[in-house]
Amino acid sequence: MPDSATHISNDEQGMQLALAEAQRAYDAGEVPVGAVVVLDGKVIGRGFNQPITSLDPSAHAEMVAVRDAARNIGNYRLPGATLYVTVEPCTMCTGLLIHSRIARLVYGATEPKAGAVESALQLPAQPFYNHVMEIEGGVLAEQCSAMMSSFFAMRREAKKRLKQAVPPAAD
Repeated sequence: MPDSATHISNDEQGMQLALAEAQRAYDAGEVPVGAVVVLDGKVIGRGFNQPITSLDPSAHAEMVAVRDAARNIGNYRLPGATLYVTVEPCTMCTGLLIHSRIARLVYGATEPKAGAVESALQLPAQPFYNHVMEIEGGVLAEQCSAMMSSFFAMRREAKKRLKQAVPPAAD
């Protein structure tokens, strides 16, 4: 159901909601990416990364949020909508945004290795797509990056502890 109680009037508010979704992913042990879809100032879709827990490799935050929004408004196209996401979308998710006709993308942290919007690839700028999307990057980027850094530091530390706990194999 759309969230009529929350009115989003600026990009920082939208990104704060996306960060709250990312925290849900973090708490579930998933890579902390969160997304919300806003139309006419109202949240119509929410999502967080959940490919591990859902056993679905396509369950990225953007996918979950856009699917939720489409169900909520009864249309697979989302013209006029803005997607807020904590990290620059990957190739798969950028394709989704183009095909769902999201009008505007606002993301937090860049993704230098796999970002398909402005970093590694620039898919929305390709002339063969029949859709132009407004793009705003870097909104609350430090907070978004800090959550990702914290998550991966925690994972590295857990891996290190696991290695230390396993005794070497006997010859």
